[in-house]
Amino acid sequence: MLFLKLGVIGFGGPAAHIALMRDEVVRRRRWLDDAEFLRLVGACNLIPGPNSTELAIHLGHRRAGWRGLVLAGAAFIGPAVVIVGVLAWLYERYGTDPTVLDLRYGILPVIVAIVGQALHGLAAASLTRPAHVLLAAAAAAGFLAGVHELAILAAAGAASALVVARPRPRRRGSGFAALVLPLTTASTRSSRAGLWPLFGVFLEIGSVLYGSGYVLLAFLQRNIVDERGWLSTEQLLDAVAVGQVTPGPVFSTATFVGWQVAGPAGAAVATAGIFAPSFLFVALLSRILPVVERHRTARAALDGVTLASLGLMAGVLVELVRTAVIDGLTAAIAVTALAVAIRYRVNTVWLVGAGALIGALRAFL
Repeated sequence: MLFLKLGVIGFGGPAAHIALMRDEVVRRRRWLDDAEFLRLVGACNLIPGPNSTELAIHLGHRRAGWRGLVLAGAAFIGPAVVIVGVLAWLYERYGTDPTVLDLRYGILPVIVAIVGQALHGLAAASLTRPAHVLLAAAAAAGFLAGVHELAILAAAGAASALVVARPRPRRRGSGFAALVLPLTTASTRSSRAGLWPLFGVFLEIGSVLYGSGYVLLAFLQRNIVDERGWLSTEQLLDAVAVGQVTPGPVFSTATFVGWQVAGPAGAAVATAGIFAPSFLFVALLSRILPVVERHRTARAALDGVTLASLGLMAGVLVELVRTAVIDGLTAAIAVTALAVAIRYRVNTVWLVGAGALIGALRAFL
């Protein structure tokens, strides 16, 4: 039920999802501490796919084994797929504006407060040395300067590993980073798609994609629009907009695209294709991490990746503020939500609900 709830209220993208998960599993339920939680965040950043979804899968596995792995991932993904599926049907049948249900005006300022609170707690647990602060700050600066996330993680892991390889060892760390280049498949241009080719395209994307929703847009533009002609650029932008304005992982865009290309069956196979690699990668990661943690240099590299992940989260928070705080009211919402979250430690569900109500009232008045 926990990850089903998070899938329903999870607006704002991966940083917001991670903050919500931290509130539930670290602060409220105490399944693990901040240091271990951030370590999992760093590890999930090393594998392709939607990081927050993979974190949910990993947390499910840590809590309840292989059944937890499957149930946590499916519960977190499920609400987004259902909501996007309904919007895809309305879009196909009635031409409904896919952003008509956008409640982000009130929700995103609340998400800014939740991410800020989580970042403060994680930083207090992780930034225990000046070198840690410097590495995280460098990662945030690199992100804001437009450096690719994977390059930042790889550099941080390598730097940390090199330091620990010296005669005086440092604490913990680990890591490796692999840059997997996308494999393109030649295809004839067609306005319709069979289910297997559609599944194959999204399986490829889910297997190699690192980065934000903008990177997903680039992959879809090349594979769906340019090479195969299954959708127009306008339809693709509408699909990405749906993924952005609905809760849960942005990869639910695949559900919308699949529906437009091949109906409900297309939505099902596209969704399965893009999310299936995440379950496989997390299952492999759960086996690899214990081995990694037995080697000092590998642990050091993972610590570097973990600190860089904190810096990336800080960079995303800056971008969220730019997007969410657009006038006096949104600034007031963000400040109030942060004050309430810190002072009263209220459940984030109520904060998100209040933000959604404000967004709805503004839309209808």
